[in-house]
Amino acid sequence: MQTDARIYLENNHVFVSGEINFDTTVSLWNHSLPFFSHPEELIFDFSGVTKTNSAGLALLLEWIKYAKQAKKRIIFKNLPAQLTSVAAVAGINKLLVDYI
Repeated sequence: MQTDARIYLENNHVFVSGEINFDTTVSLWNHSLPFFSHPEELIFDFSGVTKTNSAGLALLLEWIKYAKQAKKRIIFKNLPAQLTSVAAVAGINKLLVDYI
């Protein structure tokens, strides 16, 4: 089973790839924190994500919370259908609308 995930910053784009799950979220979170010192807004691109679950949604919510605290604007692009489905089931998909 593939459990690798990667995150990197290029200009103001944060590219996330691989699986976002309970095994990878802590690493993705830790690697993302320095990106919030970037002077521009951050655009998180999930086009490389192959699979995700509720851990991915929890990670997005933490990024939203951290961005608000850091007074940083973030945008999510190419959210996987799995992630938006979990958000809909949890009843919080409207929360993500402000960030896509």
